[in-house]
Amino acid sequence: MTTIIAEEYRGGNLENKHEGAICVLDKNKEVIYSKGEIENTPIFYRSAMKPIQAIPAFDINIEEKYSLSSDEMALFCASQRGENYHQRSLSSLIKKLGLKEESLICGESYPLNEQPKIEYICRGKKKRKLLHNCSGKHLGFLAYSREVGLNTKDYGEVNHPLQERIKEEVELLSEYPKEKMAVGKDGCGVPVFGVPLRNMALSYLKFVNPDLVSDKNKRDTLNQISNTMQANPEIVASHDFICTVLLKDKNIIAKGGAQGVYCLALKDEKISIALKVLSGTELLWPLLVAEILEEINYRNKRTIENLYQLRSSKILSDAREVVGETKIIL
Repeated sequence: MTTIIAEEYRGGNLENKHEGAICVLDKNKEVIYSKGEIENTPIFYRSAMKPIQAIPAFDINIEEKYSLSSDEMALFCASQRGENYHQRSLSSLIKKLGLKEESLICGESYPLNEQPKIEYICRGKKKRKLLHNCSGKHLGFLAYSREVGLNTKDYGEVNHPLQERIKEEVELLSEYPKEKMAVGKDGCGVPVFGVPLRNMALSYLKFVNPDLVSDKNKRDTLNQISNTMQANPEIVASHDFICTVLLKDKNIIAKGGAQGVYCLALKDEKISIALKVLSGTELLWPLLVAEILEEINYRNKRTIENLYQLRSSKILSDAREVVGETKIIL
């Protein structure tokens, strides 16, 4: 049985239906809202796994050793878009760490955002690995591997000790056995793991309710990652992106992933949310998250308004004429 979470209408006629799943957990790990299948089907985190993938790099105190700034540390969790401020921070980070760009296994890329891409190409510059959306994460992988004496050439292999460590971190936070996880290769060339949506929400709950984690050092690391992301919302994504809007709310930690996955958690309320749009679209994220926050009576109405400004329920033509609407179905 399909679960529809959104419908799009054009001229009053149904044009698209989007299937999906949503899970909301409270501080006691109990499901307080759900829609669709959340218990049994593993869902790949994609880039929503980045805060978890950053744990090893945050664990080894490289911030102090290499005098890394907060924005440079945030790149370990980021899906950067190639804005000038991203390029400056990436160039500084790789220089401080003493790493070589050719050591990155991610592909070469132009800046992803339109304006810096146009400027970059007009200056005759070529694609670079450092401009890949996931380059900050990869720099963290390389730095960790070098610092603890691991092979840096095959850091992206699923049996590399770093990736095995990350899988254990996912298991710890999601409380889902690593033997049952879905395993694939992400677009940037490193392993990505999948857990049921409820477990994905549970992993984000630990970032805002670290008392659920028994190890004090781990709690401190989760707090540091949360605080670093919130201190650098535009580094984690870029202006006019949902992650940045949500992270500017000091009560929220949030990260999206490709193919429709989005995760966030509320610090004061100790509530976490994970969702998956099965069509893979990211366009629904702001509307979905806004309406979920309204559904749970989230108190910061400005954040909800900012989400609606990112994506209105109105569907517009290229000339900005209203031609339809999107309806979220909770």
